[in-house]
Amino acid sequence: METLFNVMERRLMLTQTTTVREFINEINWNKQLISIKGSRGVGKTTLMLQYIKLNYPPGNKEVLYCSLDSFYFTQHSLLDLAEQFYLNGGRHLLIDEVHKYPGWKSEIKQIYDNYPNLRVVVTGSSLLSIRKGDADLSRRCFPYYMPGLSLREYLIFYKNIILPKYSLDSLIKNAPTICHEILEKCSPVAIFNEYCQMGYYPFYDGNKEDYYISIENIVNYIIEQELPTLEGVNPAYIRKLKVMVSVLANSLPFEVDITKLSRVLEINRETVMHYLSILNNADILSLLYSDLLSVKKMQKPDKIYLHNTNLLFALSNKIEVGTIRETFTMSQLRPLHKIEYGKQKGDFLIDDKWRFEIGGAGKGFSQISGEKDSYVLADNIENPSGRKLPIWLLGFLY
Repeated sequence: METLFNVMERRLMLTQTTTVREFINEINWNKQLISIKGSRGVGKTTLMLQYIKLNYPPGNKEVLYCSLDSFYFTQHSLLDLAEQFYLNGGRHLLIDEVHKYPGWKSEIKQIYDNYPNLRVVVTGSSLLSIRKGDADLSRRCFPYYMPGLSLREYLIFYKNIILPKYSLDSLIKNAPTICHEILEKCSPVAIFNEYCQMGYYPFYDGNKEDYYISIENIVNYIIEQELPTLEGVNPAYIRKLKVMVSVLANSLPFEVDITKLSRVLEINRETVMHYLSILNNADILSLLYSDLLSVKKMQKPDKIYLHNTNLLFALSNKIEVGTIRETFTMSQLRPLHKIEYGKQKGDFLIDDKWRFEIGGAGKGFSQISGEKDSYVLADNIENPSGRKLPIWLLGFLY
């Protein structure tokens, strides 16, 4: 166990706390068991190490961070570690990459039941499930989902510009005032264009080519490692999944044809639908439906997007400005709101209330004419004009 403490101390020495995501304050770290899931690369590991560094003095033995992909766990069980840690005064155990440890749910359940005074945090893939199998942790665990950076967080991380977050209702009702406050500190149209290319993942270092290679590596890791392990995808179909992502990355959302995709991949329609659902859960795709309450297991989505605009720039050979706008809208709204296809009355229906039509500065209101709580979200504008709002405002929701 001392080996794990030494590894933690080395990692803490390399962890900066000058810029910390506000998400750290949304987590109730005092709960007995919490889970933090999210796509690879969004900063889950950094968040845990920052929490330790900000709340415990160096060398403190009451807290331990460890990753379950460590060689240590080839010779030791998680249950044994928890027992030794607790008996030696440990009270807060933070476990990274939990999905890489076979039988983790069963052992976490035993730890929860046997050591009620031990607080446990687990992190893992967006595909992480706490419900599957006999060891159902859903009644014991407080789950959190960690998205990538919002446009607002991009400003904090890379521009040192601090602005508040707003609810969607506030953004709509107080758009002129909020826009004025933002415009006093930055040029949001230019920032929006930057963010769409390299703002979602918190590891951009100024080299765009390396950034996109890292994103492609994340996608490859999810498809090659996580899907077979966590979703039971046959490794023989890995290449077909990569082809599917490539085809979708180079298709306009409204041009996707499931039957055609099935022919291209040479797999049946049901398998295509299953893979789309998995890729949606893995934060590679975002599926849009017209009625979430009645979505059936194999129902065709109305539109298919990549999960965020940075994926679009990393994986697509042809990028349409309309696709960028709609993908940005999905990525900023999805962590906090229910999003549905607006059918013939706007592009998106949000929380069964607001209708958004997405477009450029000259976009009109014909598709949402007469609809209550309907707005045009447009790029390349700095200020609202009636019910036409700058699309970049959505970047200040979290």
